[in-house]
Amino acid sequence: MFIAIPLETRPSWRSPPWVTLLLIAINCWVYIGWQMPEERAVGRMSEQYVQTTLPALELPVYVKDVQARAGQSRRRRDRDRADLLAQALKARAYSALYQAMWHDNDFRSRLLANEVIRPGSPQYAAWRAERDRFTPREPDRFTERWSQDHDADAPFRPITWLTNTFLHGSLGHLVGNMVFLFLFGFTLEMALGRGLYLVCYLLGGIGASAFAAWMYAGMGGLGLGASGAVSALMGMYVVLYRLRRIPFFYMFFFYFNYARWPALVMLPVWMAFELLQHLLGGAQVAYMAHLGGLATGAVLMALVMQVRRVHAPTAAAPSPADAQQAERHGEIKQLADKARALTRSLRFGDAAQVWQRAARLAPTDLAVLRAWFDSARHDPASDSFHAAARQIFKLSTRHAAHRQLQVESYRVYLDRARPAIRIGPSTLQQLVRGFVLEGEFKDAEQLARALAGSSALPEGWVDTMDLLINALLKSGRTQQAQAWLPVLEQCAPNEALTRRLAAHASA
Repeated sequence: MFIAIPLETRPSWRSPPWVTLLLIAINCWVYIGWQMPEERAVGRMSEQYVQTTLPALELPVYVKDVQARAGQSRRRRDRDRADLLAQALKARAYSALYQAMWHDNDFRSRLLANEVIRPGSPQYAAWRAERDRFTPREPDRFTERWSQDHDADAPFRPITWLTNTFLHGSLGHLVGNMVFLFLFGFTLEMALGRGLYLVCYLLGGIGASAFAAWMYAGMGGLGLGASGAVSALMGMYVVLYRLRRIPFFYMFFFYFNYARWPALVMLPVWMAFELLQHLLGGAQVAYMAHLGGLATGAVLMALVMQVRRVHAPTAAAPSPADAQQAERHGEIKQLADKARALTRSLRFGDAAQVWQRAARLAPTDLAVLRAWFDSARHDPASDSFHAAARQIFKLSTRHAAHRQLQVESYRVYLDRARPAIRIGPSTLQQLVRGFVLEGEFKDAEQLARALAGSSALPEGWVDTMDLLINALLKSGRTQQAQAWLPVLEQCAPNEALTRRLAAHASA
């Protein structure tokens, strides 16, 4: 399995790829609105079929017919299918056999035309009566009506070269095709315009189907799916970009990677892969429709580019803000690499200075702040160590990761800071809130008492105390909460919190 996805452009939602989205919607509508109900109806009829006398009359004849056709075929998949059906008959899996017979258009048409169980046969009268009662209840054959029929005696119906491109065999088949339709379609719609793009898509699907009709003529089976039309888009894409080097994501079996190749190189690669899969006898996949689509799409785009100028969309240039952010990230990375090299050389003071420069560019980057603090703590009397601690303590307490770093760093800072901690009232208040939200009530109360002893209480102090006291009460620490009443009566005697706590204490 080989898959290559271009990464050159992104859809512009200011001017959405409406035709591509419309094509996706039509494919989904056809599958969900007609094909899925048909399959469910066939499933229900298979259960009713088992309750009739038809399985004993039809299924042994059907399996022998499939085995006879497989004996005349040179394809291994036909012989494997005949063996599976024979095993199903032996296991009396009549429901599965009915569904296989339903999709076998050749046998079914002969069966209903009295060419399998013929008049004059001992079973004919009983079979015909039961079949006449059962057949009218069977659903209409929507999928096979609009699919491409590769049987030898199939009528020539060119309309199915187009209609089959809107049909799918399963939900996975549909989703896979729609993903690739979008990935290639939006770029080509930007390049060609909606009208020309739609015409090329439809012609690509017809070309893929026509090639498949030629290659699979008389081989039996049905052709359906948007993959031929999507392959045409792939062929158009590589001719549009020609020798421009395009970034591709590719996967080869279980190996995947990114690469930048000239776009046109992908056309022979894709075509060779489809041809190889066909020669290897891949079952259930119309590789020749893919090959025909690639060739049709390439020819279509070459013709379009001969008669009009087509500009291949390119990746949008980054905005000034994006460019500035990318430059800042690059500078931070350089500083981080330098600081790590200094740390490996045990030059912790120099590393702390470099990390401090990085923190000016990314003041809320936890990895940078943690590295700065860890480097600076080797010199606990340095201004850098105190500055790193304050930067961490000033982080917003709305994020759990910020609070956890604050808790860890504070305990280290309290133990190592020389000659003493250097934290102002506003920073203390921030720490109190962080410790409360983390459930670290012992440290929160210790910090709150230090804060209450400040000469000037910071703005929002009462709200911080409200947070602490409510948290203590909710956690069942009633006595600890009431112990704050004297402090509140002294510092905030007229606040609602003080009155509320006093009422709680007297209750």
